[in-house]
Amino acid sequence: MRKQTSSANPRAPRRVRNELRFRHITVASKTRIAGQFWRIVFTGSDLAGFNSPSYDDHIKVFFPEPGSVLTLPTMTDEGVVWPAGVRPAARDYTPLEFNGVDSLTLDFYIHDGGVASSWANDAQPGDQLAMGGPRGSCVVPVDYDCQVYVFDETGLPAIKRRLAEVEAQEVHLLAFVDEATGRDYLGDRDGVNISWLGSGTMQSDNLGALIAKLDQISIPSEEYFIWLTGEGEAVKLLSDYFTQRRGADTDFVRAVAYWHQK
Repeated sequence: MRKQTSSANPRAPRRVRNELRFRHITVASKTRIAGQFWRIVFTGSDLAGFNSPSYDDHIKVFFPEPGSVLTLPTMTDEGVVWPAGVRPAARDYTPLEFNGVDSLTLDFYIHDGGVASSWANDAQPGDQLAMGGPRGSCVVPVDYDCQVYVFDETGLPAIKRRLAEVEAQEVHLLAFVDEATGRDYLGDRDGVNISWLGSGTMQSDNLGALIAKLDQISIPSEEYFIWLTGEGEAVKLLSDYFTQRRGADTDFVRAVAYWHQK
């Protein structure tokens, strides 16, 4: 059962609340993508009824201790209860593809020291994880005339999914991603304006070059959408730039922190 809410503006993205369910999923295959990601296809009968209506949906993926299998939590009036009261390590992921029945694809960004990256490096067919969600979705119309997306590697799966559906006169991608990796991951994107800003540079004190590029983009008075994701402080500053300096309507600026600088 899903409850739908909407802004007073009929063109604004609409929020959908999904019933929270937890599922077991099992590794079916694993492929290295663009040198920086493990693309892992999961299967399982628990995926029946799974739904992901938005390109930037998030599911929570839970990782077991080595050699163990997670027991799913129970839902009570007080909330989610894990066995022995211990919540396992978890990370948020964008569902890249779902076949509508029993196959879900996730891309894991490979980096040093991450619990998810380490698990993905070692993952083999038959390994099992637990997942929950998406708890809610923000469904964004695909056909705004002007669309601007600012992101780093963590946003690439969402962008790949979005570009497969988008219909726009003008699309701008400003990516804190190495060009070779980004082009390999996204493939041929004729007609899309892309600025490659380099990996690891999405930091609040390093946004001058990006702001200069954004200043050159003409945002119409209506029929636009702006998506900002990546490091939390940088995302907040960019959101303020668009809403305060450029006068963008907050209904059409979606700013989501995917991670925070320690």
